[in-house]
Amino acid sequence: MKDAAGHKGEFDLEKIMFTSKEGEGVELYVLEQTRLGGVDYILVTESEDGDGDALVLKDVSEQGEADALYEIVDDDEELDAVASIFSEMLEDIDLEKD
Repeated sequence: MKDAAGHKGEFDLEKIMFTSKEGEGVELYVLEQTRLGGVDYILVTESEDGDGDALVLKDVSEQGEADALYEIVDDDEELDAVASIFSEMLEDIDLEKD
């Protein structure tokens, strides 16, 4: 990955605590974020080093809500569009759909 100055190397990922639908706490690391069509998306992984499986999450919270509410993007067309943007932003990361 590259830092803000464009130097290749490791850097700290932002860690966010999510609560699953079952009420379990899950720590995820934010690889990147973007906005498309007025909707915020984040690319997250469970791995602190940024390797491994990643998820694209969509902010579905209502305006003015204190906490953000995210859900996994599962629509193929929407996922392809957002993944394409993340691929361009993170040139050294390969994104593949399972």
